[in-house]
Amino acid sequence: MTRQPLFTPVLIAGCIIVMTGFAIRASFGVFQIPIAEEFGWPRAEFSLAIAIQNLAWGIGQPLFAAMAEKLGDRKAIVLGALAYAAGLILSSGASLPIQHQMLEILVGFGIAGTGFGVILAVVGRAASDDNRSMALAVATAAGSAGQVFGAPLAEILLGYMTWQSVFLVFAGMILATLMTLPMMRSPAPASTAELQESMARVLGRAARDPSYALIFIGFFSCGYQLAFITAHFPAFVTEICAPIAAGGVLASMGITTTAGLGAVAISIIGLANIAGTIAAGWAGKRYSRKYLLAGIYAGRTLVAAWFILTPMTPATVLIFSGAMGSLWLATVPLTSGLVAHLYGLRYMGTLYGIVFFSHQLGSFMGVWLGGRMYDTYGSYEAVWWIGVGVGALSAIVHLPIRERPAPVMAAA
Repeated sequence: MTRQPLFTPVLIAGCIIVMTGFAIRASFGVFQIPIAEEFGWPRAEFSLAIAIQNLAWGIGQPLFAAMAEKLGDRKAIVLGALAYAAGLILSSGASLPIQHQMLEILVGFGIAGTGFGVILAVVGRAASDDNRSMALAVATAAGSAGQVFGAPLAEILLGYMTWQSVFLVFAGMILATLMTLPMMRSPAPASTAELQESMARVLGRAARDPSYALIFIGFFSCGYQLAFITAHFPAFVTEICAPIAAGGVLASMGITTTAGLGAVAISIIGLANIAGTIAAGWAGKRYSRKYLLAGIYAGRTLVAAWFILTPMTPATVLIFSGAMGSLWLATVPLTSGLVAHLYGLRYMGTLYGIVFFSHQLGSFMGVWLGGRMYDTYGSYEAVWWIGVGVGALSAIVHLPIRERPAPVMAAA
């Protein structure tokens, strides 16, 4: 019997789409200060726009996943890319906070249509049983690869053009990914019983399962921590970190300002997470996913607590970025793989999309609270400590999850 290769055309195309979409998404924190300064907005206004983007992404995720499963993967991806580009183009002409905030709904839906909920389901169906855990990890790591160059690319482009022009460039980039769609042809390897089982029956079965509720609750902190750091860390580093001395290792790397350090920190998080996510995919095939997830959330909690308790310097920023980055999206292949393991592949996208909504509720809270508390108290410290608390909660709630697949009942 011929062994299926890991890097199929579906996986390659999925990686390109996810990488581009996440490069753009990861860059929004870089625009926080330029946009706020141009229009004289409080920090909370642009933070709310990014928070709404994350919430719309969460709402759109199960909708686009269900669309992909009912109407076809490629149709959902095309609609997502068009919404993403439209949101960026229209935002480039917006000058009021409410305009940015409402247009971020389009961007959020665009991320949903080109992001993990749709792409991971396609990749999961196309992969063999032996390769599935690693294929999901590779596709997830592609999102991190986008984060490696997304924020620095935005920083570089802002040195040559206005933020409005950068938005237009990014719109062109996401539309260009549609050229990979001919490669996105995926079979649906599901059992006969799974194919006969209706979506309503599967969703009802999951809704009655306490393990599904625990997965839903646990994913909240992942979104809170990641979105807060992505949206606010560049500004946080720029304003709080001690000035970088001329010369030294950082200057030799081209990092001569705290603004540059903030963008590079996001890039390092993405770079470290490529290795972390691949390692999670490897481990997910061999060890209990729930214990791996509990360990990742516990690790994030300890890293964040150490960072906020330690005087911040360029060195601690880089150490934190590497440590947090190794745990960044490592939860995604494990969570999506756990959902597929428990409830099958047929409606994996929709079921994972619903769980991902919890992730995006956390994202909304992390981004919005970051801006609101900064404007109120002039500090992000309380938001960091909330993240430590919800991270600890997530580590605990994963422990009782049942990892035996739920029985499949064919429709009568």
